[in-house]
Amino acid sequence: MFFTVVRRGKAEPCGFGPASEARYHKGLFSRAAHAHSSCKCERGGEEQLGALQPFSLLPAINASPGVRMEERSPGSNRLSIRGSLLRSPYGVRNIKIYLEDFILTDAGGNTYMGSLDPSGLGEVRILKGPQGSVFGANTGGVMLLRAKSVPPDSSAAAFGLTVGAYGLLHQDFTAYIAKDTKSLQIKQAWQRSDGYRENSSLDRKYLHLLPEWSYSKRANLKALLLYSHAEYRTPGGLTWEQVLKDPRSARPATRMLPGAVEQNAGIDNKTVLGGLQHEYRLSQSIRHVISLTASHTDLENPFITNYEVRDETSLGLRSYVELLSRRSPIFQWEGQLGLETQGTSMDVANYGNRGGKRDTLQAASDLDARQHFFFLNMSSSFLGRFVAEAALSVNVYNYRYSDRGKSELRNFEDQLMPRFSLSYLFAKEAALRMSVSRGYSPPTLAEIRPSDNVINTSLEAETGWNYEAGVRAALFNNRLYYDLVFFNFDLSDAIVRRLHEDGNEFFVNAGGTKQRGVESQLDAWLVSPGETGFLRSLKLSSSYTLSSFYFKNYAGQGGNYSGNRLTGVPRHFVTASFQARINRGFLLNAQYQYTSSTPLNDASTAYAKSFQLLQVKAGWTGKIRTVGTISVFAGADNLLNERYSLGNDLNAVGERYFNPAPGRNFFAGFSWSI
Repeated sequence: MFFTVVRRGKAEPCGFGPASEARYHKGLFSRAAHAHSSCKCERGGEEQLGALQPFSLLPAINASPGVRMEERSPGSNRLSIRGSLLRSPYGVRNIKIYLEDFILTDAGGNTYMGSLDPSGLGEVRILKGPQGSVFGANTGGVMLLRAKSVPPDSSAAAFGLTVGAYGLLHQDFTAYIAKDTKSLQIKQAWQRSDGYRENSSLDRKYLHLLPEWSYSKRANLKALLLYSHAEYRTPGGLTWEQVLKDPRSARPATRMLPGAVEQNAGIDNKTVLGGLQHEYRLSQSIRHVISLTASHTDLENPFITNYEVRDETSLGLRSYVELLSRRSPIFQWEGQLGLETQGTSMDVANYGNRGGKRDTLQAASDLDARQHFFFLNMSSSFLGRFVAEAALSVNVYNYRYSDRGKSELRNFEDQLMPRFSLSYLFAKEAALRMSVSRGYSPPTLAEIRPSDNVINTSLEAETGWNYEAGVRAALFNNRLYYDLVFFNFDLSDAIVRRLHEDGNEFFVNAGGTKQRGVESQLDAWLVSPGETGFLRSLKLSSSYTLSSFYFKNYAGQGGNYSGNRLTGVPRHFVTASFQARINRGFLLNAQYQYTSSTPLNDASTAYAKSFQLLQVKAGWTGKIRTVGTISVFAGADNLLNERYSLGNDLNAVGERYFNPAPGRNFFAGFSWSI
């Protein structure tokens, strides 16, 4: 299990003790492993998530090798882990996402990542490769999100405000109340932007409440209540000639179809999510955890060709028992046995779009997805050097639809999802690791019933085996960290998005893909946090991703694409950054990214050019008596003024691939905490 951690605030040094790779703090997962797993923990007091842009996760997420996050316009986020975005016109698919102990991804396989506010997150943990053995059906990976932690037995409040180019305004307020065995976190945020392009504005309101109560020495109760209303416009893709003429324009009208401005194209997403989690320790070696999640989403999507309305309701439950052996310098073991079950009901209707208003009903469907899996995870440590882990899950998936008077139930064959891993601590501060796992990802409801309004019951799940090997080292008392991973993933029945001539989408199984890759990451603390002198801390980081991804056995529209590069995946991606804290509270952070050319269609006849991105942020933090802690900062994005697209429309009709990103732009802000 190869994963990366990006977090805010202080973190403990990693350490290299043996532990299960599936363990993750308390609640849904137990405490994280280190050398023997692939957890990459930050050390020191730098804020990783907000190091560059407090209003966006993109710089921090994209600094992780093998992970790519895009934003074609403000609020329109897409995410891939070791893969392409062929399945994700918007939102996130084929990646399982949890917030705290609660399931964000619905049973239909979709996650509305853009509904979350970045300032409310304290940690993002990314598990790369198939994780079906513990987290259910996926071939992409898993993302585990944590809210900012509550300071123990104290109360605090913080207010932040950021303004920037193109009407950017991000405001957030956080209150923590913690005393004895009870705590409460309240998070409120509002973000708006006019956007760089026509028809690309964003308005997102966000609120979450996170109470927790340890009502006995053995029992803990936690709840989550989240509300988000995210409304953003989508300008649509441009041809390269249109980019050169006016990169700020929205998709123009043609002889056959109106443009994005005329149709008021965009997304209006209202989501409410509630969860309740209970943890009980029967003894020092036995723990039971159960969590219940319920959510409801109202989504409206005026598009070029129609006006889609969705009403979605999801209910999920996750429960497991964890067993721990007694501590021994020779042999230790632990195991988790549990289940997760989830159901989603989606009522979707498509109307004509008359200038951004609903017109005549064109089609209406009811779809229900059910996803269940049972899992067993066992790990053991021998002499503190060898760690072996074996995990297995049984995955059950089906969906039912009702459309045009026809109703049908589609049952997918039950799937076994094994995973095996082995690591060897060959030196005090270095470990060799290898793993093999099976991935399985059924089609999402949005792929079964895409925007062409035709239910595709022939769409099959994609499956494949993933093999990984790597080495990890943390030297000089954790001041130098290095991680190197090689992986080989062969995917069968890969799901690919295609478009009709009128721009409506549909999905097909594209034979398969061959995905070979290399991921490396280096972090070096040249000056450790807390040292005295002019330079209080200095961290240098770099990452490199090589993605050698190709189609196989894929005959698509217009020809045989076998051997072509996988659409939407750059072959090389490089990041380099430094974070420096200077005497008297000053800081300077910078990050450089290089993205190589990217194929834009399955035929590999169109490519996005390579580009370089440079981002910086400078600030000052200080405590003022009777006032509290004040931070002020200013930053710049795209300092090199590159012409690039941070998110392309893949396989776009009429070669409208490009969503131009802003040139050089600036932001500034402050935060106040007491």
